Amino acid sequence: MRIAICTDAWHPQVNGVVRTLATTVDRLRALGITVELITPAQFLTVGLPGYSEIRLAMAPRFGTRRRLRAFRPDIVHISTEGPIGWSARAWCRANDVPFTSAFHTRFPDYAAVRTGLSPARFWPIMRRFHAASETVLVATPTLQAELAGHGITHTSIWSRGIDAALFRPNHDPLPELADLPRPIQLNVGRVAVEKNLRAFLDAEAPGSKVVVGGGPDLASLRAAYPQVTFLGPLAGEKLARAYCSADVFVFPSKTDTFGLVMIEAMACGLPVAAYPVAGPLDIVGAAGYGPNGDLPMRVGVLHEDLSIAIAGALRCDRLGAAVHGASYTWDNATDQFLGAVMAAAQRERRKAA
Repeated sequence: MRIAICTDAWHPQVNGVVRTLATTVDRLRALGITVELITPAQFLTVGLPGYSEIRLAMAPRFGTRRRLRAFRPDIVHISTEGPIGWSARAWCRANDVPFTSAFHTRFPDYAAVRTGLSPARFWPIMRRFHAASETVLVATPTLQAELAGHGITHTSIWSRGIDAALFRPNHDPLPELADLPRPIQLNVGRVAVEKNLRAFLDAEAPGSKVVVGGGPDLASLRAAYPQVTFLGPLAGEKLARAYCSADVFVFPSKTDTFGLVMIEAMACGLPVAAYPVAGPLDIVGAAGYGPNGDLPMRVGVLHEDLSIAIAGALRCDRLGAAVHGASYTWDNATDQFLGAVMAAAQRERRKAA
């Protein structure tokens, strides 16, 4: 099978979308699937205004068409609704090649945060983009239901996984956190307005707050919160050591579609404190006993008051969190992805027969 994956998010960006795609591509190739990647690395790029770390391809339509035509894919997976995504969509429709798409990012909510406009202004764009897709891959059932409410009903679940060899309990402590007052509250992710970090940094909770990650708001938040430890981006074993050195993982975002860092943190033994929104509801569960409410131990607390969530999560079971986090595997996630794209390709073949 020949799968082309077209994405506006790729290295050197550091985020859950890129990690998900990179891991999936590696596993597909290990299964013998021929994969062609079309990414911003193949084009001239320009920094997204206000967020220079994100590089968007400039006028990618011709290059995208040329690469897809040369590759002759059985199916195309379009990961993002950016310039490359729209270019790939146009080529697929013009050439009767089936494609699947993904809803990785709450673009209407992100755009609303940055423009001050209502998210409702941006949903028609999302409906138009995904309407011709054979299947829209989404990370959680909560997001699946939300998209259905916006008229995007042809969805399939594509969950996420963790590197179990890396994200596990009992790593050596991270020296930078060794002398901080306990309990240590940790957040990992982009330091940007849509991540709602000020809600975490303003939450009333004893101990120390630590933020791992880079982004456009890093300098301003460092200046505004001198009592908070900002470590910048960490990866690999240093990131795992940071997880293992903390006492609770705080996830204040209300716009993420999943929250890969949550399951990484849990796999390292960190209970989660978060808001009761999509992502945390699908991982931690409304009552903290998993999405189905059937875990034997409470692994996190969701509450509209983040201070209450933090206090409750500190009393949760670290071993239970580690077991639950480790249950998310990339093997299962890749099987879901491959099953969805193969089913889409087969449907198209039946239509053509």
